[in-house]
Amino acid sequence: MQSRKLSAGPTRLREERRVTLAGLVANIALAVVKAGIGLASHSTALIADGLHSFSDLASDFAVLWGIRAAKVPADADHHYGHARYETIVALFVGILLVAAALYVAIHSIVTIGENHPGPTNWFPFWAAVGSIVLKEALFWVTRSVGRKYRNPALVANAWHHRTDSFSSIAVAAGIAGTLVGGPRWAFLDHLTAVVLAAFLVVVGIRIIRDALHDLTDRAPAVEVQRRVERIISGIPGVAGFHAFRARRSGGLVEMDVHIQVDPELTVKQGHDIATRVEEKVRLALPDIASIVVHIEPEDAADRGTPGGSA
Repeated sequence: MQSRKLSAGPTRLREERRVTLAGLVANIALAVVKAGIGLASHSTALIADGLHSFSDLASDFAVLWGIRAAKVPADADHHYGHARYETIVALFVGILLVAAALYVAIHSIVTIGENHPGPTNWFPFWAAVGSIVLKEALFWVTRSVGRKYRNPALVANAWHHRTDSFSSIAVAAGIAGTLVGGPRWAFLDHLTAVVLAAFLVVVGIRIIRDALHDLTDRAPAVEVQRRVERIISGIPGVAGFHAFRARRSGGLVEMDVHIQVDPELTVKQGHDIATRVEEKVRLALPDIASIVVHIEPEDAADRGTPGGSA
């Protein structure tokens, strides 16, 4: 039996942390700036957009915790490591995001028919445009690093940056319509806020759903499981396998499997086969956190049976 934790060189860790911290700082700055300008300029849509920037912190923290967890060894209280702390943080932030989005939506709907000034100048518009430019830049840089190191968490975080860019486009359009159309079109600001709040609720629910899936040991997609099974079946020396299990944890995958080998092999030969199983699976799925391969002798009854798996 063997198990290896996902390793990463110092250069990879440095680049992943750097790009994620850049996104974290940008999201905090954008959330504060957009919410502040939205409050000062009476732009509810920009306030909602600021909350969306805050929602991106969930994925930023998750990635940072995941990178850190890769270096923190298991201890007496956490035999499987500490990766799930990031999941707890994501769950908490997701709940806060949904609550805040619902508040913005309800407030905007209740006050949409009231006399309200709406945005009073073009500052909210330019704040939204600045957000579009910054978040698009973060999208391209983060996706580049994620693809370079085949890190699906970073790639997903890049797309999270792009969702903020898309929402800022809607905000800019709503604010421009209000400012050009005059007071009669001031309701567009609140209407845009409702649309964005609905989008935020969806994002928050997805964060909560993914966190709960991790916390309840949900297996990866069926296609991923079938791919792993095909890889194991095609490795020379593997007569069969069974008791294959996999679960997502902290954005990564942990799995174990029992493989059957010729009972006449030496311990070293069996170990070499197990090593090949691990290497082939890791090569196909770079987001593997750990693999446990248990070696068993092939039963005489299984010989001659295709696959030989129980």
